[in-house]
Amino acid sequence: MPVRKAPDATSMRADAILAGVLAAVGCLMVALTDMTGLQFESTPIWAPLLAAIVLPLPLVWRRRFPVPVAIAQIVIYVAAGEAGALELYASQVALFLGFYSIGAWDPDRRRAFWSRVVISLLMAAWLAASAVRGFFDPETGERGVSAFFALLIIQVVVNAAYFGGGWIFGDRAWRSAIEQERLAAAHAEIGAQQAQLADQAVSLERLRIARELHDVVAHHVSAMGVQAGAARRVLATDQEKAADALRHVEASAREAITELRSLVVTLRSEDEGAAAAPELDALPSLVESARASGQRVTLSTIGEERPVTPMVGLTAFRIVQEALTNARKHAGPVAEVDVRVRYLPDELEVEIADDGHGGGAGEHGAGAGVLGMRERVAALGGALEVGPRSRGGWLVRARIPAHGGRSAATDGIAEELEEPSSTAASAG
Repeated sequence: MPVRKAPDATSMRADAILAGVLAAVGCLMVALTDMTGLQFESTPIWAPLLAAIVLPLPLVWRRRFPVPVAIAQIVIYVAAGEAGALELYASQVALFLGFYSIGAWDPDRRRAFWSRVVISLLMAAWLAASAVRGFFDPETGERGVSAFFALLIIQVVVNAAYFGGGWIFGDRAWRSAIEQERLAAAHAEIGAQQAQLADQAVSLERLRIARELHDVVAHHVSAMGVQAGAARRVLATDQEKAADALRHVEASAREAITELRSLVVTLRSEDEGAAAAPELDALPSLVESARASGQRVTLSTIGEERPVTPMVGLTAFRIVQEALTNARKHAGPVAEVDVRVRYLPDELEVEIADDGHGGGAGEHGAGAGVLGMRERVAALGGALEVGPRSRGGWLVRARIPAHGGRSAATDGIAEELEEPSSTAASAG
């Protein structure tokens, strides 16, 4: 069951001020009433003044102990009424606040209900007893029985509206406070979730930047290393070939700088389109760059070409780039590498396979490269298979939903692999 937040010191001070104001107004009403001579003729003036002060005092604790406060006020009210020392103005406000506070502040709603029922019945019984005594008062005969019953009906209606209003408004105040606390809790939860999402966004952005930097730097630096090594070996015997290799080193360095600058511009700009990321149409240039660095690469497209989303295109490009880098480092510069792009009905498939006959290490190792590829493909709902081929060499195959969504048709593409992709790895 929802519980209203407990009152604090500020609310207690406010209730203390309220009780003091009602006591002062009650004393003023007693003085003015005594001046009219219509009441307190046979009662010492100190008695109604004392009742006017004592009746609102329990309101200081009306939020913490609403039922005891209301009961105490009823006892004081009835005692003052029986003694003829009850002023009829500020006392009504004080009694209303006590009855209202049960519905507004008592956390036990069953107790709040039944306590108000009992208080209402007791007050009705007291008013009825007063009415019976008044019926046999000699003054009743002088005013007339009709006048007596008219006054009795007025009292019944007024008290029904009085206690009914206190009941209804008290329950409404309780529900409103509970709803406000729920909204505050929901707002706090939303704020916490927003902070968490912001932290996750920062982490994901860092991961994306790390992947982009790895893909750009690893590809071009590995190509520069191969060409620099070739230039070193032939520098003394064939300066033309050495110069040609150094020109490729220079070209790879320029391409790396261009891509890094493009990445930096994209990160700095609020407009994501400020610097275009490479997509599928950049694959021929990538393959030509690999050929220029000494790799034997073929590129083929299978199926009817159709547009894909920029993210799908970028993912496919980065997978091919990373696979070519790994093939250059581990399969050797003279290995045959076959790059295939297949347009399936709902997916885009990229496949990079080498024959492993290039004199490289033969094992593609384990590093950030494969991890980055898996994260890219998984983010778009695709599947990646990486591992050795049964007839020799290494295979990287990725299927990506054409529109970057989740797809279930990602099984049955590992028949060429000797072991599951979970045990396969590639160099970073």
